Amino acid sequence: MTENLPTVGFIGLGSMGSGMTRNLQAAGFPLVVTDLRPEAAAELVAGGARWVDTAAAVAANSDLVITMLPTPRHVADALHGAEGILAGIADGGTWIDMSTSVPEVANAVRADHAARGLRVLDAPVSGMSVGAANGTLQIFIGGDAEDVERLLPVFHAMGDPDRVLHVGAHGAGYAVKLMINQLWFTHLVATAEVLSVGVKAGVDLEVLRRSLVASPANSNFLEHDVLSILDHGDYDEGFALVLACKDLGLSVDLARSVGMPFELSALVEQQFRRAKAMFGDRAGEMTPFKLYEDLVGAPLRRTPAEEIAR
Repeated sequence: MTENLPTVGFIGLGSMGSGMTRNLQAAGFPLVVTDLRPEAAAELVAGGARWVDTAAAVAANSDLVITMLPTPRHVADALHGAEGILAGIADGGTWIDMSTSVPEVANAVRADHAARGLRVLDAPVSGMSVGAANGTLQIFIGGDAEDVERLLPVFHAMGDPDRVLHVGAHGAGYAVKLMINQLWFTHLVATAEVLSVGVKAGVDLEVLRRSLVASPANSNFLEHDVLSILDHGDYDEGFALVLACKDLGLSVDLARSVGMPFELSALVEQQFRRAKAMFGDRAGEMTPFKLYEDLVGAPLRRTPAEEIAR
């Protein structure tokens, strides 16, 4: 039965939003959707979703509004103006920003529209487009506990219920997501550097990786994520390097805003920006690994385990 489920308005049907909305629809939530590309909604509309042309219309015809957009600027554009969310949302309405963003945009909404009683949450996600498609995303929610509890069925439809986490007050979700991204990108650069140095020193790549995995220096990236490169030469074009650089810039901005030094984060950001300059905006997010492969003079590909002398 769907009559007791709220109507979810969803703005942003890209590689993440498309999977998230399909899972909401599969869970029975009525949908009202919009995107810059009407064709992105074709499957959803065929399944019963309602298409509207503006963010204001999404808000006016929904019980709650979700944004899943590339940058803080895109989120701000979706909010403001005659066709924006704030023009259509009812007083007391709910807006959930699931974009990887920073607190300033949402903070301004709460401050400038306090009298309207809007319920605002930040709930960015982790798990890439595969997790969005499979409904297994991690979701990190910042906001009031009562709102989080009320909206858990919505979040559980898009993410792994065991990994839907209320991480704190407004803005905490944004911060947690940015720190996860920052550490993952740092693992990538550090792993590429260590493996490249070891190979240049004459160590078999897989022997070196297995030794590191067995040591206190192990990481999920080293044990699992890097295998997409070492086994398949896959640098994850599902998430573009230009977006990785955007996220790194937001991470550095967050550190600056809270008065913390960010020397290592800034170095990692520069490696990613150098890769973007060399390989292009649309290259995969793991493409900085190629910077080190170029220095080695060959792609880093591991020897199958069964071929390694024991």
